[in-house]
Amino acid sequence: MISQTLREARKYEEATEKMISGDDRPEFHLSARVGWMNDPNGFSFYNGQYHMFYQYHPYDNIWGPMHWGHAVSGDLLHWRFLPAALAPDEPYDRDGCFSGSAVSLPDGRQLLIYTGVIKERQANGGFSEVQTQCLAVGDGMDYEKYEKNPVLDEKALPKGASRYDFRDPKMWKKNDGTYYCVAGNRAADGSGQILLFASPDGFNWQYKKVLAANNNRFGKMWECPDFFELDGKWVLITSPMDMLPSGFEYHNGNGTLCLLGNFDEDTETFTEEHNQSVDYGIDFYAPQTVLAPDGRRIMIGWMQNWDTCNFRTQNISWFGQMSLPRELSVQNGRLYQKPVRELEEMRRGKVVYQNVAVSDTVRLEGIKGRKVDMELVIRPEDIGEMYQKFAVRFAQNEKYQTSLSFRPRESILKIDRKFSGSRRAIIHQRRSRVNSRNGELKLRIILDRFSVEVFVNDGEQAMTAIIYTEQQADGITFFGDGALRMDVVKYELV
Repeated sequence: MISQTLREARKYEEATEKMISGDDRPEFHLSARVGWMNDPNGFSFYNGQYHMFYQYHPYDNIWGPMHWGHAVSGDLLHWRFLPAALAPDEPYDRDGCFSGSAVSLPDGRQLLIYTGVIKERQANGGFSEVQTQCLAVGDGMDYEKYEKNPVLDEKALPKGASRYDFRDPKMWKKNDGTYYCVAGNRAADGSGQILLFASPDGFNWQYKKVLAANNNRFGKMWECPDFFELDGKWVLITSPMDMLPSGFEYHNGNGTLCLLGNFDEDTETFTEEHNQSVDYGIDFYAPQTVLAPDGRRIMIGWMQNWDTCNFRTQNISWFGQMSLPRELSVQNGRLYQKPVRELEEMRRGKVVYQNVAVSDTVRLEGIKGRKVDMELVIRPEDIGEMYQKFAVRFAQNEKYQTSLSFRPRESILKIDRKFSGSRRAIIHQRRSRVNSRNGELKLRIILDRFSVEVFVNDGEQAMTAIIYTEQQADGITFFGDGALRMDVVKYELV
């Protein structure tokens, strides 16, 4: 039976969605159907299509009691909204259905696992959120909550583990038909840890061990974990809160962390070998992956930053969008990510320039737009005389622009949106150290109305940012301080 709470949410989103024009949305990024969207949930392939659920407050475009929104896609780029899947309507989740994941059961049904939240009054008169893990089973449209919820609560936690920061279960099916699940938790030292759980059937869960401990290395609490095998390595992705910067690798605030290593399934021991950021830009958090039917590991993140959520210039009734789906690989001992190859099927109107001399500002015929896939290769005119700076400026008119600039001597790439139309002192710049040989750099820049995603050196690094510049600002120009050469291949995305 669908609860009255969920029925009302479905009725509201269906009515309100009609007031949002397609031109007010991204072209090929999933956005909130109405209201507010944050973390991707339950990213899965079920009954012949991709399902994306998401943290959702349908009634307002600010954070509120969490529901699960729901959309499906055949190609990961064109999404169709389905009715909301979960609402906070049970005693164990009355204050929110937080993040979780999905798998297919042997009987053909889809199993969702999510974090149920109850606000508990504390001795000081304030409230803290007790977090437990709960299940729902359904058919890809409607889901019924499990009568024995919650299936994991404080009784399952190791000594010193917080019952208030215990969330975001990511579940997967092992080759032998049993199930594993990782969840984020706060340890006794106040920093994050990832807990491992196992189940014979997806319904009865037991705690196994601490899979990975932060020990106050990367921020505080670790949220939204994902754990999977890729190219002979095991990858643990998580989103640490309250990070301190570390060189150009990690930035202040909430970030994304990738740990690469090995996992001994007999002893259930993860051994870390390498750590890195997942995204070096401004707006990317809480990513989740799916194993596609063709064997690709595909990741989508929330294309937003918790510290900038109060900034929005559109007067429209949705807030929040997902990143491009990205194909993951492990190369040269690090995580690589590229836009899904399906994006190439949207390319139209190829424009090519080769060996263009760039010194000062250059405009090129046919290079403009806000739904663009553009590949650049830049290199010095003369290796013996290195240029000072290269920049590409986009979403540009006389008043506005966002820029990506590269200084080869420091090998620093910077994204800067301070002239994009923002009237608030939010985060406008991020810098990353990139690999450049003799001042040469390869960039792929993807624009979609309200965002830019940059892929460096065929996916070695990614930088993401939201931009709310008026859509008429569609100019693209190039700038060189010193003598350099540039190759450009540009497509419209339709």
